[in-house]
Amino acid sequence: MNPSFRTLRRRAAIGVLLAFGAAAASGPALAAEPFPSKPITLVMPFPPGGSFDPIFRTLAEAASRELGQPIVLMHKPGAGGINGPGTVAQMSEADGYTLAVMHNSVIRAPLIQKVSWDPLRDFTYLAGLFGMATGVAVATDAPWKTLDELLAEAKKRPGALSWGTVGATSINRIYGERLARLNGTTFNMVPFKGGSEAFTALIGHHLDVYGDPGFGAQVQGGKVRLLATFTAERLRRYPEVPTVKELGHDLVIESPVGLVAPKNLDPKVGARLAAAFRKAAADPAYLNQLDQFDMQAKWIDGSAYTAYAKAQFERDAKMLAELGFKPE
Repeated sequence: MNPSFRTLRRRAAIGVLLAFGAAAASGPALAAEPFPSKPITLVMPFPPGGSFDPIFRTLAEAASRELGQPIVLMHKPGAGGINGPGTVAQMSEADGYTLAVMHNSVIRAPLIQKVSWDPLRDFTYLAGLFGMATGVAVATDAPWKTLDELLAEAKKRPGALSWGTVGATSINRIYGERLARLNGTTFNMVPFKGGSEAFTALIGHHLDVYGDPGFGAQVQGGKVRLLATFTAERLRRYPEVPTVKELGHDLVIESPVGLVAPKNLDPKVGARLAAAFRKAAADPAYLNQLDQFDMQAKWIDGSAYTAYAKAQFERDAKMLAELGFKPE
């Protein structure tokens, strides 16, 4: 064999071995790269300016400190808060760098309208964070001082009084309609994109009633009067305000809010995220924001939140069937 050819073969073999050694040395380092190594996006389902903004901004800041990477809020409103999480449900890559705020309207979506994703199969449920308190609110200078007065007026003029909620298919709208039906009347239901827009209409007397969460700051500011709440018990901040149930209408809204990722998320990544958000959920600044908007802190781990979503879907299906609701 030609000596020069043997030399070339020897050099080539050495090159392959060196390349293999370098790859072997770098492989574990690449595989061991800690999560997260870049910013995380948190998809917000409602427009800027509502109660969710300050709540999730403080939560994201606290979780960022735990994760060592920023968490960036990205607003994707639409369809009553369904569009944002819906885009996450359709993502093909589940790497933990895109999360979404989850709420019950998303779980209910396939029962109400046609969607191209499944809330029970296309999400990884990370954690439940807090429960929303739904209230019945009017402008401070509105003529109704109690829920009974409001309902009496609605009975005199069926369909004349406007009742606003965020989204056309939210549980809050459904329960507003149920309250009206129980009292032999109807409201003119008006959907809004977000709470900020709705409260502007309420205070400006373009809307008669607002039946949704997030009323705390407006009530505290003296611009809105809270007539009743759809909670199981009276709220600590408003001990004088009765619940809808204690006024004789058997209606209680349970509405947890949590975090989800696309399906097939690596369990180790999910555990890392859940641990960070669980610690962040005890942050005083975050808890103060919940208190300001009368949200009720309640941590639910991923497995419990998954089970809740399935049970809630079944409850909603039964409720809508009883109401005779037909999907769009």
